[in-house]
Amino acid sequence: MARWGVILMNLGTPAAPTREAYRSFLKEFLSDPRVVEIPRPVWWPILNLFILPLRPRKVAEAYKEIWDDELGSPLAAITKRQTAALADKLERELGDRSPLVTYAMMYGQPCFDDRVKELQEQGAEQIFVLPLYPQYSATTTAPIYDKFASLISRSRNIPDITINKQYYDHPGYIDALVRSVRDFREERGAAQRLLLSFHGIPQRCVDLGDPYSEHCKLTAKNLAAGLGLTDDQWGMSFQSRLGRAQWLQPYTVDVLDRWAREGVKTVDVICPAFAADCLETLEEIAVEAKAIFQAAGGDDLRLIPCLNDREDHIQLFADIVKARTCLG
Repeated sequence: MARWGVILMNLGTPAAPTREAYRSFLKEFLSDPRVVEIPRPVWWPILNLFILPLRPRKVAEAYKEIWDDELGSPLAAITKRQTAALADKLERELGDRSPLVTYAMMYGQPCFDDRVKELQEQGAEQIFVLPLYPQYSATTTAPIYDKFASLISRSRNIPDITINKQYYDHPGYIDALVRSVRDFREERGAAQRLLLSFHGIPQRCVDLGDPYSEHCKLTAKNLAAGLGLTDDQWGMSFQSRLGRAQWLQPYTVDVLDRWAREGVKTVDVICPAFAADCLETLEEIAVEAKAIFQAAGGDDLRLIPCLNDREDHIQLFADIVKARTCLG
């Protein structure tokens, strides 16, 4: 039987918590036409004259607050732990049929092309790519398909690659989210409301056919049902807006501001679109959003950690791998 290789694929992270490193990462990220669909002659001046000179200073300072001198960014450290845990689980479950397991980043290092080459050199004849994006979007998962297409165009020995499109409706994913909320609340008690904050995308993307919004709504509905919440006990929103264009609504900060003014004093926030804690959860939610909520009259906002390397999260990955590679 041909040896399988598995690549866990995440968005990426700067190499260091510095202005220069973040600027390099941001330039690569925002130069992808899948991420920003504005015509290049219009976008390049905006990117190079306004965003790249101004944004890195503020964001680099935020990265310094969450950076580990030895492990690097939380996203990188957690992705490494997820990779090691998945490799160990698959080896225990599959024995000598277990695949080679590694990880790559869409932007920054380690890059997809290098990881594919390494797996081929280690004897992998088939490769399964698991993007760590539960909900599909043309702005996140689709660029991985583009990476593969580009690799094909430059390869003589074309790798046999399968890419997992989404897992927002996988029972194991919903169950893991439900258990993570219950575990958190068993330890710390339940807030008055639970907010499910998803990463946002421009509304125009959805208008053109991107299914991301619908995937988020179904995730939220299933999670709330699994927790047995009534409609007045939870809500969903979208965060991480960039620029002045309309993005998916309601915006997370607007919901928190409104709830606080309505008298809600405590809120738990979970970010189901993120497979690993990162700047958008540890700083944007746990620090910035919390400050906005408290300024509007709220008492406390608590971030429920992402699924990260929880046992049930790794089991979900293993189940997806085994089902898609027929190794189970």
